[in-house]
Amino acid sequence: MLRLGDIFGSPYLGVYCSANESFAIVPEGAEPSFVKDVAQALGVEVVRTYVAGSTLVGSLVAMNSNGIVVTNFAEKQELAKLPRGLRVGVMEEKLNAAGNNIVANDKAACVHPAASKRSVAMIEDVLGVEVRRCSIAGTETVGSVCIATSKGVVCHPRTSDDELKDLSSLFGAPATVATLNYGTPYVGACALANSKGAVVGSRSTPIELGRIEDGLGLY
Repeated sequence: MLRLGDIFGSPYLGVYCSANESFAIVPEGAEPSFVKDVAQALGVEVVRTYVAGSTLVGSLVAMNSNGIVVTNFAEKQELAKLPRGLRVGVMEEKLNAAGNNIVANDKAACVHPAASKRSVAMIEDVLGVEVRRCSIAGTETVGSVCIATSKGVVCHPRTSDDELKDLSSLFGAPATVATLNYGTPYVGACALANSKGAVVGSRSTPIELGRIEDGLGLY
């Protein structure tokens, strides 16, 4: 299922929200209609919390079906609201905006090329997947320019054919390029998705929606 949406008047949904196969995390105060759309489109339970006192949850959290990686600025009461049954890891370094610096599905994760050995090991343990340092289309904040689910990987439009082949092999799903929100190349900042659906920014065009639907295998 594919839905269009805004949160707090913004079409950059991936900046504010994160999702896996069972849960979506959205900031406190998110509009009820948006929360309902997320729950229905992704087939998930929606959890509301701030992270590090911020509404920018998607920039600060990366997750798959095994675990959640969060910024080291997250507070104890916020961590207590995260979905139970998932491992939680904290990025204890300068590159602590986990959502910006990690893109993951249930098979693998791609992380900022400057991530420390300690962070890579933690991510492998928490998400339970192979982790590779990489950039995508010359961008080191890989979570902002890529969406990965078990069915498809969608990347910045300048991602090379060789990169697409490598990403497809890493994530175990076909990889392609697209834009969202009327030409924005930062697709990871514009949407949240899992294998069952996606919610994308309201400025996205019909052509962009078709490419995302195809790229993520949402038929």
